[in-house]
Amino acid sequence: MGIYESIKRIVKELHGRHVETCWIAHVKELNGLPVREAPNRASQCERKKPCPEWARPLIEDAMRRLGVLP
Repeated sequence: MGIYESIKRIVKELHGRHVETCWIAHVKELNGLPVREAPNRASQCERKKPCPEWARPLIEDAMRRLGVLP
């Protein structure tokens, strides 16, 4: 299972919330982790759907559990 799917599963199991793949990429970017360029991304400068404030701590918690963040 991929990292993004694992993060989604952990957030759903622990917090009962759904998170979008683009939100996970945004949180990775905010934490200085490398992200790949999506071929369907409209603009390289701005995000069409940035991560909402409520989702960032949930995603970061899941990333820490997976060892992606210290």
